[in-house]
Order: sequence, then structure tokens, then C-alpha cells
Amino acid sequence: MGTKTVDETGVKTDEDKTDEAAKAPEKAGTETADAETPAGDDAGTDDAAAEDAAADDVAKDDVTGAAGNEGPTGVGQGAGAVVSAGLGIVSLTGSWVGTVASARESLIGQLETSSSSDVGMLIEKGYGNAWHATALWGGLFALVALIVGVVVLARPAFGAPGRPQAPWIKSVAWAGVALGVIGLLLAVLKYTDILLGLPSTG
Repeated sequence: MGTKTVDETGVKTDEDKTDEAAKAPEKAGTETADAETPAGDDAGTDDAAAEDAAADDVAKDDVTGAAGNEGPTGVGQGAGAVVSAGLGIVSLTGSWVGTVASARESLIGQLETSSSSDVGMLIEKGYGNAWHATALWGGLFALVALIVGVVVLARPAFGAPGRPQAPWIKSVAWAGVALGVIGLLLAVLKYTDILLGLPSTG
């Protein structure tokens, strides 16, 4: 460290000026390092927070997209399968439409044969037509059940690839198809008088 020497006019010598010039850069470097350190830490924290927020947004988008794509498709196919099975059951047990149609045909037959004494005509008009009306409506319900069940089972082939159909939907749809086939077969047998045909009058 230089010795301060003051000349007679009170001005510092060259040695003192050299010492002060050497100390100035050291103080400036220390102050710059102190100022830059917090800024770097804040920048790293901000980057990490931004990355976490972006990851959360991507996860939410994936969940929302998956729910939006799978929800409506599964619900529609499930409803179709249940409708198919329900129509198949109706085709076997009978419906109010078939009951009303049968009663109507029976009433028409009675009116047409009110003045006739032919037993065969009485049976055909009063019983046969009503029985055929019941078979016809049962066959229509069975046919609709069969068509709906087949459409539900074939739907995944026309949807998004790689998306399997729920097992319960397949089971219910197959049940609707089976009931539809049985109901359609019984309707044909009843309508053609093979099953429970008209009694003979001879």
C-alpha cells in the first residue's frame, strides 16, 4: 500500500493515485456479482414454474379430450344395445300395439260374420285374423330388435380405430340379436299357422 505523500501544494502524488485505481475495479466486480446472483435465481424459479404450469395444462387437455371422445360413443352404443334387448323381449311377450290390433281384427270378424252360419268362416274371421295381427306386430318388433343389435355390434368398425367396445355392450347387443331372431322365427310360424294354427272344422 502506497504511502500518502502530499506535496507542498496539498496535491496527491502519483503513487497514491495508482493505489486508488487498483482498488476501484475490485469494488466494481464485487458489486456486479452481488447484483447478478439474485436475478439468476429468480429466472430459474420462473422457468421451473412455467414448465410445471405447461405440464398441468397438457395433462388437463389429455383428460378432457379422452372424456369428450369416449363418452358419447359409449353412451350411444350402450343405449342401442339396451333398446335392442328390450324390443326382443317385447316381440316374445307381446305389446299393447299387438293386443289392440288383435282385438280390432276380432271385432271386425264378428261384424262380418254376424249373419253367417259358416263355422269355418267364423273361426277364420274371429280368431285367425286376430292371431295373424298379433304375429305380424311381434315380427315387426323382432325385426327392429335384430337390426338395432346388428348396428350396435358393427358400430366399432366404422368408428375410431383401436378403441374397443365395452364387454357389457357386446353382451346386451348379442342378447338383443338372439331375442330378435327367436321372435322373428316365432312370428313367421304363427302367421303361417304352423304354430298354433286354426282348429279344423271338418
